[in-house]
Amino acid sequence: MTAKPIAAIIASEIKATAAQVAAAVDLLDGGATVPFIARYRKEVTGGLDDTQLRVLSERLTYLRELEARRNSILESIRGQDKLTDELERKIAAAVTKAELEDIYLPYKPKRRTKAEIARERGLGPLAEAILADRSAAPSDRAGAFLSADVTDIKAALEGARDIIAEGMTENADLLGRLRNYMKDAAFLRASVVDGKQEAGAKFSDYFNHSERWATAPGHRALAMLRGWNEEILSVDIVVDQDDASPMKPVERMIAAAYNVGAHLPGDKWLADVIGWTWRVKLSMSLSLDLMRELRERAEEEAIRVFARNLKDLLLAAPAGSRATMGLDPGIRTGVKVAVVDGTGKLLDTRTVYPFPPKNDIRGTQAELASLIRKHKVELIAIGNGTGSRETEKLVADMLAQLPAPKPTKVIVSEAGASVYSASETAAAEFPMLDVSLRGAVSIARRLQDPLAELVKIEPKSIGVGQYQHDVDQSKLSRSLDAVVEDAVNAVGVDLNTASASLLARVSGLGKSSAEAIVAHRDAAGPFSSRQQLLKVPRLGARTFEQCAGFLRIPNGTEPLDASSVHPEAYRVAKKIVAACGRDVRSLMGDSAALKKLDPRAFVDERFGLPTVRDILAELEKPGRDPRPSFKTATFAEGVDDIKDLKVGMQLEGTVTNVAAFGAFVDIGVHQDGLVHVSQLADRFIKDPHEVVKAGDVVQVRVTEVDVARKRIGLSMRKDGGADRGREARGSASSGSGARNAAERQPRSQAPAQGALGAALMAAMKEK
Repeated sequence: MTAKPIAAIIASEIKATAAQVAAAVDLLDGGATVPFIARYRKEVTGGLDDTQLRVLSERLTYLRELEARRNSILESIRGQDKLTDELERKIAAAVTKAELEDIYLPYKPKRRTKAEIARERGLGPLAEAILADRSAAPSDRAGAFLSADVTDIKAALEGARDIIAEGMTENADLLGRLRNYMKDAAFLRASVVDGKQEAGAKFSDYFNHSERWATAPGHRALAMLRGWNEEILSVDIVVDQDDASPMKPVERMIAAAYNVGAHLPGDKWLADVIGWTWRVKLSMSLSLDLMRELRERAEEEAIRVFARNLKDLLLAAPAGSRATMGLDPGIRTGVKVAVVDGTGKLLDTRTVYPFPPKNDIRGTQAELASLIRKHKVELIAIGNGTGSRETEKLVADMLAQLPAPKPTKVIVSEAGASVYSASETAAAEFPMLDVSLRGAVSIARRLQDPLAELVKIEPKSIGVGQYQHDVDQSKLSRSLDAVVEDAVNAVGVDLNTASASLLARVSGLGKSSAEAIVAHRDAAGPFSSRQQLLKVPRLGARTFEQCAGFLRIPNGTEPLDASSVHPEAYRVAKKIVAACGRDVRSLMGDSAALKKLDPRAFVDERFGLPTVRDILAELEKPGRDPRPSFKTATFAEGVDDIKDLKVGMQLEGTVTNVAAFGAFVDIGVHQDGLVHVSQLADRFIKDPHEVVKAGDVVQVRVTEVDVARKRIGLSMRKDGGADRGREARGSASSGSGARNAAERQPRSQAPAQGALGAALMAAMKEK
């Protein structure tokens, strides 16, 4: 497979042309980033967007790995002097790694097998004779092959069986047909391990569960695999379970591949060999393949859900540059308080103790009121962890006593705050500040600008995923890093205020170059133009090209530096300005004047229509922020605990997480409720993201409360929601209480149940 076919394959998958893909591949190979290509190389790629480019990059990696493996296999078989023209054509035609490995199986170096031992004992001709002529009974043929190593008929026939069985397990065409049949007909079955009913109550929906392998949703597959990992469930792949015929369909497929009938003496013996081969070898290996593929499919779905939720969280509405108080609630250890100014600079900290054992409510309220007056606080961000509702009530009572204008209080997700507090980044920012107070700073800042603060935390630690601990961690990291990169570059970064953590996510920059920019800024003062970036040590022209368009300098010497217009295109922008006979500053934002221009008049040999249109759009709304306007949810008074909930209550809440089966909503009771996909709207919804995203403020009605299992059912339907049925309850078991209890747990290393379970455990450990 050459580069051209690879380009053609990817082009068909992302709905582009091979030329577009080839151009994008050249840019990626040259070190260009996806955000840079998507934004500033539209003419080169024909307008491929960042989503297409991300898929392109992933598939390019896979197909190149496939090509490398193909060449390795060809070299191996050629070295064995077994490569024929037909075999080479089959290897060249393989389009997946699994198909390639099936073809290679007979030639793959392996340990000494029973079949190989049988051949060494001279039983190969016996196996060939049985396959070639079924008219004689195999036991009659076997007598001619007895020797010192093969002492009786039984041993001879067992050796022939091993040889024939190995041939069946290495028959690539047969394996492909069997695998495809199983994908269509197999069932995924789960059952509870004896004696584990009580300990595994959160998996009770899978104690006696069966569904088609082909349509099993990823979240249910991962739930079952987690139950299996924790020794609660036994999980199997079953096929033809309800077929009562003596020879199962899978066995008939094998028989057909070897022309095994039902009348000749040799056919009966071969039918027994087929049954034995299926039970002992093929069933196990193919079930393992399907289980592995199921896991990979489920992981891809889980990673996709996490990535989408992370994107929504990163691009959540910023509250803006307003003095903010961050409160990190705690009962026994006290409430940690941090006040930051509009730029996020730390102004003050306290630890107050309004709850037992000190119960200093009045002292706490007086302290908070004093800080509000002193620093002119406009926003109060309250972490949503333990003690948040108690803290919110305390703040509400305090605010009721203050004169207007009063600060606005907002419940903020604490996800990842503790990770940030103990990180090297936090230690470098606040070396003298207690770890517990750093979390309060993070809570305050993430209300002001979620993106700027959350980039300091490893994406996996933000906790908006679906079974994030159960998926391939390297794939998860790559996907989430891509989301962060795309989000940061979509918004743009203020070069003079951004932290090193934020700068490091800008196209073309990394940790060292970001730190070099901050060091230069600290030493030489704020940047007055983008061109000054070239004075930063080790930041060359190539890096400048990649990053400059995403870095903003408000009120700099060059007005265009405040926009997303790339410096390389300033010449075009200035031609546009000259055509209007205006100063660039006065033209920026004048939509009426800019709409009168014909973009085609400014196209030249380097910059085409897409770039010119982007420049006009940016001049019309310079430095526009793609994030929505700020809005907050108001929790119901007196509803602080799951025990306070009643079916039928109408509440307001914030979407914290969106999974394949629905959305989780924080309604202020320390336990997210689940709006099942069937309850998100009065119409059919296939994907919850059609209706909601993380950070949305929504109105919900309580439809179910299970205090013992910590489950809250919610509905966004106007009719309040009908009974969700078994599907909804099954999905809830993999979310709500089960999710909150289990998501924090690493994978169990416990042994699995049964042979398939043991094999699958071994396969999963290979990751």
